[in-house]
Amino acid sequence: MDTNIPGSKPRRRFTRKSAIILGLLLGVSVLGLITVVIAQKHATRKNNKYGIVLDAGSSHTSMYVYQWPAEKENDTGIVTQTDMCEVIGPGISSYAQDPEKAGRSLMQCMDRAKEVVPAGKYQETPVYLGATAGMRLLRMQNKNVAEKVLFEVAATLHSYPFNFQGARILSGGEEGAYGWITINYLLGNFKESVWPRVLPRIFSSLGTTGALDLGGASTQITFVPDQEKIESQGDIVNFYLYGKNYALYTHSFLCYGKDQALRLKLVKDVQGNTAERYQDPCFHPGYKRTVKVSDLLTNPCVAGSSPSLPFSQIEIEGTGHYENCLASIQRIFNLTHCPYSKCSFNGIFLPPVQGEFVAFSAFYYVMNFLNVTKTPMNEVMQKIKAFCSRPWDEVKAEFPKVKEKYLSEYCFAGVYIMLLLGKNYHFTEKSWSNIHFLGKIGDSDAGWTLGYMLNLTNMIPAEKAYTHPLTHMTYISLLVICSLITVSLLLLGFLFFHQPKCMRKAII
Repeated sequence: MDTNIPGSKPRRRFTRKSAIILGLLLGVSVLGLITVVIAQKHATRKNNKYGIVLDAGSSHTSMYVYQWPAEKENDTGIVTQTDMCEVIGPGISSYAQDPEKAGRSLMQCMDRAKEVVPAGKYQETPVYLGATAGMRLLRMQNKNVAEKVLFEVAATLHSYPFNFQGARILSGGEEGAYGWITINYLLGNFKESVWPRVLPRIFSSLGTTGALDLGGASTQITFVPDQEKIESQGDIVNFYLYGKNYALYTHSFLCYGKDQALRLKLVKDVQGNTAERYQDPCFHPGYKRTVKVSDLLTNPCVAGSSPSLPFSQIEIEGTGHYENCLASIQRIFNLTHCPYSKCSFNGIFLPPVQGEFVAFSAFYYVMNFLNVTKTPMNEVMQKIKAFCSRPWDEVKAEFPKVKEKYLSEYCFAGVYIMLLLGKNYHFTEKSWSNIHFLGKIGDSDAGWTLGYMLNLTNMIPAEKAYTHPLTHMTYISLLVICSLITVSLLLLGFLFFHQPKCMRKAII
């Protein structure tokens, strides 16, 4: 019997065979979508390797644990920071009188590393310790003691099941160059494909980014000059990375980290002083600090300029005066002598700063505390001026959890940074916007440690590195195609199983 109304179209019937075919096609489409994603990401999920670097700075030591997929060991933008541990206590150079404590101080963080790194990876995980300006100063003061401290540190690290690769003192140039490598590696500047053009960039420049590092005992500036001849041969570092040549200008100013710069300033202030008490414009009004003369003068940074004082200690009283603080700090820089066409200070050659810069370490911590990391230069000065003039009791009440030593020195550190970057490095109101104060880039801390490990593990090849199994555009295209097929099949199935009522006809 004819079940269709005369003159109407025959009703489509969805057979069991059609349902099976549609189901199979849908399954294949979903499987293809999953396969593309897994194929692209699989290498990052298996056979990970690890590396540990200890940054033995002048004021403290930090441990960083890095991780990367073994299959992409020579790629860019692959290494990630897995963990960071702050060693309790001062830097290892502070244990000159008891070197064994320098080694023992690292045990807490090394024990933590054993928890972070899988036990099966212990023996193949390299451990590096790099000591910076604090140990450079100790070596200048007493080479034998510095070697003893390093020996004790190495003995402790040897006792752990990792592959210890040595403890050494980095030169200032190395510290600057490795910091530059870290910054540009994390930003993907060595290989454009690491940072797809479809994604927004933090920096407008497609070239490399300069590095500004400020520690407790030294400060470094490193960048690629814009076709500028580097007149000081000792400040040139050449790298051939991922198929490109880089001629870096880098200089480290020993004794001009924020802690040693404060020491230099205090020594200048008390020269010729006959009273045990003096007023310091770089500390808040109402702040008082007592400093032992012996602690102030027993340091290579003040050798040759040590005043003869008739008292054993000095009492400092803060006045919080920005302009006077600026003038007080300026005296530690020599701007009158320059044997080159252009200089920063103390007769050191400095080509014109150009391009983008990342300012990290104490540059970031100080400016972040003062809440001026994204503030125009002139406004930064005004905010620091206002902060310095605030009474000490008021500042303490607002920041009760900040250690008094650090809190009391933010005024000095803020003024010092403005003077260092402005008058000495020659950043202007316009170029100030090219400085990006960052503590991290992605999940990794900005600093020299990652660049140091990348160099020592040979993970920065001279030639261009192998990329993903699929190019970025191919990967996206396949994802889009598979997704469209999957959605189309789902829609087709929906139409077959759920026809609108208006399309249904009565069965006769």
